[in-house]
Amino acid sequence: MSFGDEHGYGGDSGRTDDGFGGTGQTRTRLPDGRNGDMYGGPRRPARGSRSLITVVGVVVLLIAAIAFANRGGGGDTSGGKGAAAEPGAEPTAATGVKPVTGKNGEIPSGFARNEQGAASAAANYAVALGSDGMFKATSRQDIIRASHDPATAEGLLSDLDRAYSPGFLTNVGLNEDGSTPAGLTFVSRTVPVGTKVTEMSSTTATVEVWFTGLVGLAGEGSTKPVTATWSTLTEKLKWIDGDWKISSSSQTEGPTPVNGDNRASTADEIAKAVQGYGGFTYAR
Repeated sequence: MSFGDEHGYGGDSGRTDDGFGGTGQTRTRLPDGRNGDMYGGPRRPARGSRSLITVVGVVVLLIAAIAFANRGGGGDTSGGKGAAAEPGAEPTAATGVKPVTGKNGEIPSGFARNEQGAASAAANYAVALGSDGMFKATSRQDIIRASHDPATAEGLLSDLDRAYSPGFLTNVGLNEDGSTPAGLTFVSRTVPVGTKVTEMSSTTATVEVWFTGLVGLAGEGSTKPVTATWSTLTEKLKWIDGDWKISSSSQTEGPTPVNGDNRASTADEIAKAVQGYGGFTYAR
């Protein structure tokens, strides 16, 4: 579960592309040593037939709906110090600040009112918004209300309810109510790789979250295999009632690394892995 690609994020949320992961074949490009380029020359252009799973990606429907909030103008972030000039990476490491212990439903809450707290909130929200809970109405409402500015949450939910229509859910391989067909395991996860705070003030923050996402149906007989995506989510946060909340978001594709030589696992292996390994929260 993607937070643009060629199909866009707006009115294309309910596309009915049949690919959902393409042919299932894995192609590996090996270095050919031309001009000393370890990647084998210029990168090939993206395939024109983007699969449905890439359209959905990790959180594309969320971002499509967040356009509702953007149309309203969003919050005033002019009080920030502005974009940082080539900020350096800040590794996730012990900082002396205790991680948050509160929860709003299943989502951590009570983030610190500083750069660390904003980065942690953005990463945690990316995980929640990319989860399989977004595909069911009740849990989707809980996730949106826990992570978003109340001023935009209800309008966002209305857009999402239309986006996650019964027709869309069946197109991604689920039942009309968002449940998973018997014998299969639905996978939708976001795994943050790193965060970068680009703007910061006492009441607003802008945080970029670079992440990889897994989405698809695992299990014997699945026609929509689990695939991986890479994206960067930019979240504009506001300090509201003692915590950071999302006021608006946008997404870009990549940076995407070159695929390694790992053998693609079977559908059964993926299903067992998803059932056996729980996801993480990123409070620090």
